[in-house]
Amino acid sequence: MLATLENIFAYDFLTNAFVVCVLSGVTCGVVGSYIVARRMVFLSSGITHASFGGLGIALYFGFSPMVGAMAFAALSSLGIEFASRRGGMREDSAIGIIWSLGMAIGALFMSLRPGYATDLTSYLFGNILLVERVDVWALLVLAVCVVLGAMAGLRRLMYITFDEDYARSQGLPVVSTAYAMSVVVALTIVFSIKVMGIILLLSLITIPVVIANSLTRDYRRIAVVASAVAVVGNIVGFLFSYEYNLPTGSCIIFFLVMLLVVVKAYGWCRKKLQ
Repeated sequence: MLATLENIFAYDFLTNAFVVCVLSGVTCGVVGSYIVARRMVFLSSGITHASFGGLGIALYFGFSPMVGAMAFAALSSLGIEFASRRGGMREDSAIGIIWSLGMAIGALFMSLRPGYATDLTSYLFGNILLVERVDVWALLVLAVCVVLGAMAGLRRLMYITFDEDYARSQGLPVVSTAYAMSVVVALTIVFSIKVMGIILLLSLITIPVVIANSLTRDYRRIAVVASAVAVVGNIVGFLFSYEYNLPTGSCIIFFLVMLLVVVKAYGWCRKKLQ
């Protein structure tokens, strides 16, 4: 293990990948706790797949794919929130429309340019070795903002998360907070695409939270434990994929699922013995 770490930190691109594993784990753990508590998993999946439209447009016109994905994801999240609150449309219907539209746009523009198959595989299933220094800094800024924001406004966010009517009666900015969190979710998704890919990313957001929720019911502890689990899962999956030349995203998912099975089995045995 020590030899593997020495080899990783000997190369800049592997060091970038390792740091992104840590940062994306922290961010996905904190944001994932909010997503699961608000029952927004389907919304997150919709935003994740809709961002593919921005990737396709960016690659076709020759500018940064992450900028295109970020813009498309942010606009999609705001559009879904607006359609469900003001547009007289059910949220699941709005998500389904944005989801399919984003994937259709991405597939259309990628089919119009050379190298379609390679780009499609990299962004759908992730390629952590493509992480650049700018990605590390962007994710670092996001992680710091997410952690500090959660610490500063946790009580307010909990009121809005678990009881919007009560939060509204207390004068809390429910709607603006919902829009802001939609953008934060979109940014978290986009900055983590290179780690897991569009198809697999949802597991990194939800599985650590499910594991944490099996160990504690306190929202604060869930966020902390989920972040720790996500970081460990990312690092173990990355090291295993490096050692055996396997896809990083798949290794992360397999480890997290095995950890979930162990935690659930432990809980079941504990109940039986009581």
